[in-house]
Amino acid sequence: MKGKKKILRANLFVLAMCGIMFAQGQGRYVTGDFHQHTTYTDGSYTMGQMMEKSNQFGLDWWANSEHGGGWDRWGLVSGLDLGSSVVWEDTEITVKGNNLSGSDMWRWQSLTEWSFRDVLLYRRVFPDKLIVQAYEMNVPGHEHASMGLIGNQFHATNPDVEALALFEYLFDATDGDNSQPFGTTYTKNMTNDHGKAVEAVTWLQNNHQYESWVIPAHPERFRYPSGVDNYHGWNIEHIRDMNNAAPDVFFGFESFPGHQAAGNRGEYHAGRGAFGSYGICTYGGGGWMSAKVGGLWDALLSEGRHYWLFASSDCHIVTNADGSLANADFYPGEYQKTYTYANNLDAQSIVDGLRSGNSWVVSGDLIDELEFNVGNAVMGEIVQTNSEGKATITVRLHNPQTPNHNTYGTYTIPELDHFDIIEGVVGTKVTPPTTVPADGVTGYSDAYKCDSVSTTHVIARFGKTAAAADPNGIPTTLWTSEGNGYYKASFEVTLGEHETRYYRLRGTNIALNTPDETDACGNPLPDTLMGTNTATKAFDDLWFYSNPIFVTTDPVKINENVNGNVQIFPNPSNDRIYISGAAVKETKIFNTLGITVKEQISSENQIDVSDLASGMYIIQIRTSDDAIISKKIVKQ
Repeated sequence: MKGKKKILRANLFVLAMCGIMFAQGQGRYVTGDFHQHTTYTDGSYTMGQMMEKSNQFGLDWWANSEHGGGWDRWGLVSGLDLGSSVVWEDTEITVKGNNLSGSDMWRWQSLTEWSFRDVLLYRRVFPDKLIVQAYEMNVPGHEHASMGLIGNQFHATNPDVEALALFEYLFDATDGDNSQPFGTTYTKNMTNDHGKAVEAVTWLQNNHQYESWVIPAHPERFRYPSGVDNYHGWNIEHIRDMNNAAPDVFFGFESFPGHQAAGNRGEYHAGRGAFGSYGICTYGGGGWMSAKVGGLWDALLSEGRHYWLFASSDCHIVTNADGSLANADFYPGEYQKTYTYANNLDAQSIVDGLRSGNSWVVSGDLIDELEFNVGNAVMGEIVQTNSEGKATITVRLHNPQTPNHNTYGTYTIPELDHFDIIEGVVGTKVTPPTTVPADGVTGYSDAYKCDSVSTTHVIARFGKTAAAADPNGIPTTLWTSEGNGYYKASFEVTLGEHETRYYRLRGTNIALNTPDETDACGNPLPDTLMGTNTATKAFDDLWFYSNPIFVTTDPVKINENVNGNVQIFPNPSNDRIYISGAAVKETKIFNTLGITVKEQISSENQIDVSDLASGMYIIQIRTSDDAIISKKIVKQ
């Protein structure tokens, strides 16, 4: 078995070396998964097995993201694929820290000394893929979140994950170590409540603003509070609090959850805590927060918040004592994918892409290309209408004509039935409490806790067959077929004066009014209507969701949005400044006297500052649509 394993990995290495490399400077949508597990925590397979499967199922990038806290196994040599299980106490490895139980090792140690070492190994095995060391945070006062922090882990000569491990030590709810392994500089808050969760994302916003993310995982799985294993759920007031505190870090959620092959799809069910799951179950595989038109996600978008939808596998592959699979998960990329637009296949480009909102999610490879524009804007951006308040939405997508990864049933080439255009009205942000309640309960207004809006609706539908209007008055219009699975459609919208709206898409292979699947308006029904879920059932029920594009008649909104989206990094810098979040047309740098010290008329998204004297400057960026953004920078 070991010999076969070596041959397999050698062959994969050769295939990776022969693969098509990412063209530097030519952006494209890349597929990723940032939530998966190995035997370093509660997964069933080795790090190597999970890396090989992520590659096998066509991902461009992925993150290893085990739970925080204390765990007992060595993930490189433990797993069903090897038929072995090695716990730390059976080795001569020194376990550090205190307040541990059994043979556990704190996650901060396994990250810095073992897990990341394996990640470095598999970066060499799959050199044309991007592999990130991340971790799944046990969020104080809440449940789980996929968490990533680039830090120094891609340093050319001395990579490390000290920053990530420090964050886990300081803020994970299940890390009870107080041995100060990172020195006395850092004071650890041992009270695990909502206040500490806000403290955690604020720390990232202040220290790792453009290189980290905290994305609630399966956010509907508990309602708040649950009282189960000290885990509480996520309500909209908590998401608002944390997005307010860290808009560049806490910018989305996995409301298209993993565990899609589980008997309770997404592992959502009424038995979770005193309040059960938020929405009790999934709806076409999506959580209630995003699947419900006018639900929690739409309430956030209707405030103009940049809060995006993602999907991940959350792959554990849970097994019975006899080794048989029980509630088995899909492997990363096997069933769900998040497509994210990135300028390059490097860590910073991936984080920038995730933060930008230019992403969409899909199950079962129902589509593998999506061009969604309003004017020249893409997902996550804002665009102004013409002088008459009009704008045109264009959609072009591709329904693959080749088999997907369904080995569980016969439905291997799914056919897209239709897609919807969903519109919401954007107002102002709801006023937050003066002080964030540490308990996550007291002090919130009814408006701040409201998790629905009545101003979001499906406004158009395009499909393979024209059909009369549904009960809400929306007909299905025949899309334009370009052949080979490509479909195209356009729709014009008109906005009033000083009005802002957003538009997002959803599509499925399920026709309207399909018993136990969709209602007469095409909304997904509770998956519990289909009985116990299986992998075959999941592959029969496929959806895609896009992130929104914002449209406005108010030019003030354009400038506000551009300034908020543009990122300048690193700052301070001693050589180059990079610009993301806008199409650059011209860049100028002024000293504190207002004198131009450097000018670059180019679409380059970087500028050399190595020849400038140390000190503070103003960088002024003119975008392709002639918006002006000014920010302070420091030359070291």
